[in-house]
Amino acid sequence: MYKRLAYLPRKTKISIMLLCDVVLLPLAFYSAIFLRFGFHDPNFVSYWWVFAVLPFITVPIFIRMGLYRAVIRFMDDRIILTVFYGVSLSVLLLTAVILLGRATGIPRSSIVIYWIIAIAYIASSRFIARGILLSLERKMDRRQTVAIYGAGRAGLQTALALMSSPEFRPIAFFDDDKDQHGTNVAGIRVYSPEDASDVMIAQDCHQLLIAMPSVSRARKREIIQKFENQNFVLKTLPGMGELVDGKVRVEDIREVGVEDLLGRDPVPAVESLITACIRNKVVLVTGAGGSIGSELCRQIAANLPKKLILLEQNEFSLYKIEQELYRIYGNRHNFEIIPALGDVLNQQSLEQLFEKHSVETIYHAAAYKHVPLVESNVIAGIMNNVFGTLAAASAAINKKVQTFVLISTDKAVRPPNVMGASKRLAELILQGHSCSENNPSPNQNPQTRFCMVRFGNVLGSSGSVVPLFKEQIRHGGPLTVTHPDVTRYFMTIPEAAQLVLQASAMGKGGDVFVLDMGEPVKIVELARKMIALSGLSVVDVETGDGDIGIEFTGLRPGEKLYEELLIGDNVSKTSHPRIMTATEESLEFNHLMSSLSSMRAACAQGNTNEVVSLLAMLVKEYKPQHNLENRAEG
Repeated sequence: MYKRLAYLPRKTKISIMLLCDVVLLPLAFYSAIFLRFGFHDPNFVSYWWVFAVLPFITVPIFIRMGLYRAVIRFMDDRIILTVFYGVSLSVLLLTAVILLGRATGIPRSSIVIYWIIAIAYIASSRFIARGILLSLERKMDRRQTVAIYGAGRAGLQTALALMSSPEFRPIAFFDDDKDQHGTNVAGIRVYSPEDASDVMIAQDCHQLLIAMPSVSRARKREIIQKFENQNFVLKTLPGMGELVDGKVRVEDIREVGVEDLLGRDPVPAVESLITACIRNKVVLVTGAGGSIGSELCRQIAANLPKKLILLEQNEFSLYKIEQELYRIYGNRHNFEIIPALGDVLNQQSLEQLFEKHSVETIYHAAAYKHVPLVESNVIAGIMNNVFGTLAAASAAINKKVQTFVLISTDKAVRPPNVMGASKRLAELILQGHSCSENNPSPNQNPQTRFCMVRFGNVLGSSGSVVPLFKEQIRHGGPLTVTHPDVTRYFMTIPEAAQLVLQASAMGKGGDVFVLDMGEPVKIVELARKMIALSGLSVVDVETGDGDIGIEFTGLRPGEKLYEELLIGDNVSKTSHPRIMTATEESLEFNHLMSSLSSMRAACAQGNTNEVVSLLAMLVKEYKPQHNLENRAEG
């Protein structure tokens, strides 16, 4: 029965409302006469026909004003205005009809009373009908309840999208605007944020959606922190720039991520910097299917290159980023997207690719980045990170590529692990190929400008702790943290990629750019926040109460308690507030090349000890921390 009433065909519902109006309008007129004369009016016979005429005057006006087009369940307080105009116009016509029909015995005051009562009857009938429908729907609705923070345009769009979805049912709005408190938006009550916890608990709602896509990250962070320890599952919308056509869809909704807490408000990009190495140029990205590489591809594509070449070793990763770029840009921009399966170690293949497409800018993001894996697979890590960079740089020189940008890492600073040391050696290779005041014996190469961009962890990248924590939460925990005091710098992938593109335009040759990563974050605090954002609680060690525990596993081989971005203190500001440049020592070029030849030979022989010894000799800050015999051979 409930289902039949709630889901009657729309035409049937319109017919019911129309019939109600046909009854309510004469009833409103009778109420006006009653209030004026009481139960009996001796002149009733002279104007009885007015009762029959009323619906024929008023209903067409309502139809014309769209009163019957409004969806009862979704209507808001603005319906009162429509009713006001409709009844007012009908009263004017009624007055004219009464005068023309010479209906005697109807006092003018009763028409004014009718005007007030008709507005009340017609408007209240809509709200009563909406209340009945919503009540019936709630009784049989099995969708998840969700409250919405933000009753503005995005909040309204979100509520309407959720109402028509099979997954969620919005039950309340919370908004900072005091003028909205107590009002209804799309039939949903707006409350003060101070009452949020009480309202949600009373309505057995455990999900809160922050529908404020245009608010600053700082403000969003304040809202999240207010609710993160109240066992609510927090969800959010992407920024306005990420919403398709500025419209909210159910698929846009995502769980609040740690990037919403750790991310900073981005600094507007300097267009002249971000396009200098991209606009109308042939751009190639190595490691194009990786987390950083794929974001570089997205932002490069948005800045109109002549060609964008995606070089990737993994077939599936290459297919994914190629399809994504074609879907977004394939029919909108006049540039080529060229997928290239290949290995950065194959210099001959790289030179053929560079020459065929006349490559002008290279972003070298291909690297093995997972510290414990590289520590256990030294030769594979050295070959990819060191000799892959050497092959790509040599190919760039031979084919006169204009700009070569290495994506480096904070782990290259005083590295205790092979991964960090291999990335520092990759930096030294590019410095060796560059002419600069600090290079004692540069390989004279005026055609190719080399620079390096060094930054810390990016949220959500492969090997990052964030995806690991998400997976552990999904399986009920525990979350594994290596040490209570371990800290890391974090940056969102889009911000890192944008800063890389801008830094690449600043380099003169051999530059090491360092990105401002903000404040370091304790990993154990990150774990606690991620548990709280999932609507769960951390297990109390003493009482055992809580949902998900945190376990400390000890530092892994080659892992540091904290990361650094600079080897020395010689750092200078640039024209961009979040990009600095560091002046660091380089190696004599011939000595570097000779040592690399010896290292390549040791890799070919599978001599891990020799490889690590040569690595320690070239990267003076590298201090191996454990027995080399425990490492896997290449």
